Amino acid sequence: MANTDNGTFLTVAEVAELMRVSKMTVYRLIHSEELPAIQVGRNFRVRASAVDEYLGASEYTPGQTG
Repeated sequence: MANTDNGTFLTVAEVAELMRVSKMTVYRLIHSEELPAIQVGRNFRVRASAVDEYLGASEYTPGQTG
């Protein structure tokens, strides 16, 4: 039985809109395994918490190297 307490899932289009990037960019992040997703049929769904974690890890801090 599936656990329904795993949070909200977003479509690729919703993630792209939230991040203000193209859908192709989101697909690239998914296929490069930088953004975890699940595949439902031919479509991908991304957990909202995964988007938050990705954006948090991607924050720019002045003086930061790498």
